[in-house]
Amino acid sequence: MGHWWQRNIVEPGKLPLLLALASFVLTFLVTRIITRLIRAGKGPFRNVSPGGLHVHHVVPGVVLMVVGGFAAVASGRHGFGAAVAAVVFGAGAGLVLDEFALVLHLDDVYWTEQGRKSVEIVVLTASLVMLMLAGFLPFGVNELTSEELHDRGVVVTNVLINFLVALFALAKGKPRMAVLGCVVPFVAIVGAVRLARPGSPWARRFYRHRPRARRKARVRAFRHDARWEAARNRLHDLLAGAPDR
Repeated sequence: MGHWWQRNIVEPGKLPLLLALASFVLTFLVTRIITRLIRAGKGPFRNVSPGGLHVHHVVPGVVLMVVGGFAAVASGRHGFGAAVAAVVFGAGAGLVLDEFALVLHLDDVYWTEQGRKSVEIVVLTASLVMLMLAGFLPFGVNELTSEELHDRGVVVTNVLINFLVALFALAKGKPRMAVLGCVVPFVAIVGAVRLARPGSPWARRFYRHRPRARRKARVRAFRHDARWEAARNRLHDLLAGAPDR
């Protein structure tokens, strides 16, 4: 275990990524605590509204991401500068993705059902970064041997196949499986071969004249949502607070 940690987590090239992930998660959690206190009218925190204009925290988040990103490019992957840039970038990303739903809808949906998308994106992003820290590489490159990695054609073919599989999963209305499948191809394969969700591009195109497939897709989606939606919402409410009813 110690050897794996030394090889995959604390090696110099991955330390900035680890710091960025820690900063990202910590910033998200602290931000949610503060916004919940503001919502409840407790504590010293208040919304920032100079001149009556409500400044959402996505604004300083964008500034921090820009500063951290350019600083990371300038400082490289090693040294104190890279570590500082990673922390700044992670903090900015935490602020921005905490208001992902606001950016997506171009409306203040922070405490609505649509606002749950922000938490999903944060959890998904943190999961992807943790997988990369654990040694997974995008599109199954980590599954190739050292000899295969020296063959450019094999690498390109492997990346292309895994990318297409992830694209199939996305077309079938399974964005979470498609994104996770970019680093764990098996997840995307499962999403690609299973029945598409109703309303997805795949269902609209290929189930148009297949009433049995449409009915089966609706039943399966209903059962899946009934099984997992409540648990997902409870986790969201625990992490980020329940939306307005």
